[in-house]
Amino acid sequence: ACIFEGEVGNMPSDEEDEKNKAEDAVVSGERIGEAEDSLEDENNKPFNKAPVWGRIATVFAGPLFNIVLAYLFSLFICWFCGQDIPVIAEVTEGMPAEEAGIQVGDMITEINGQKICVWREISVISLMNNGSDITISYERDGQEYETVIHPYYSEEEDRYYMGLAGGNEIVPCNNISVFKYSWYEVRYWLITTVRSLVYMLSGNASADDIAGPVGVATVIDDTIEQTSQYGLFTVILNMINIAVLLSVNLGVLNLLPLPALDGGRLIFLLIEAVRGKPISAEKEGIVHLIGFVLLMLLMIFVFFNDIMRLFR
Repeated sequence: ACIFEGEVGNMPSDEEDEKNKAEDAVVSGERIGEAEDSLEDENNKPFNKAPVWGRIATVFAGPLFNIVLAYLFSLFICWFCGQDIPVIAEVTEGMPAEEAGIQVGDMITEINGQKICVWREISVISLMNNGSDITISYERDGQEYETVIHPYYSEEEDRYYMGLAGGNEIVPCNNISVFKYSWYEVRYWLITTVRSLVYMLSGNASADDIAGPVGVATVIDDTIEQTSQYGLFTVILNMINIAVLLSVNLGVLNLLPLPALDGGRLIFLLIEAVRGKPISAEKEGIVHLIGFVLLMLLMIFVFFNDIMRLFR
């Protein structure tokens, strides 16, 4: 971790600041006034003295770089693996998709008004559906159509199904299209991360659906074990794919408007931008301290749950 000079928790009081200036002036043999002028130099401003929009950009840059890094990794993955496009490969007889008029070869373009770029988006929507009707827009022979699917509930699986399958049609991306499809890859993980958070907070997920460092290490170990038979390059591709997932997750989670996270700090900075003056450092520090304690308690819970999952 790193911290800029003058950030909360590293901010001297006014008295200490004046004392430090005076001591620096004595040591250097310069007048106090000259030392103060030097400290106010534009190139040496502490973080809390920088313009508010500059601080907002600085705080936002961390999570943004996580997304940029995920995009760079996705370029590598898409170039070698291609991208799964949302073309239907199979429609189960007697299931809702068939009743709604969906056919093999149809390309799904939207679901409930949201643009669909890769097949895995459809899989996530189906997995998290709670029985609500699903409005699907699709393309067939150059024509656009729209239909509504009423999902079927499977008691055995305890989830709803539409009755269609796909993900088999892969578009090669070893050309200029790699830039577009790499963004689709990052977009998929962004949407999936947000959907997963909403799904979890709405009470649909269990504790076993949350993984911490131990859980991530277990997934990595299992992935290496299962893919090593296909060669080192396949293992590397899978590790990069996991890196995309983790990088996007870090970016999204850090932007949550919670104390101790970058999103929480952004809230205080935006309030400062609207008010024209900052909230006192003491009050902000207390809020972030409380958030940090709660975050540590959550990490302990997740770590304990990861350990118990290994035994189960």
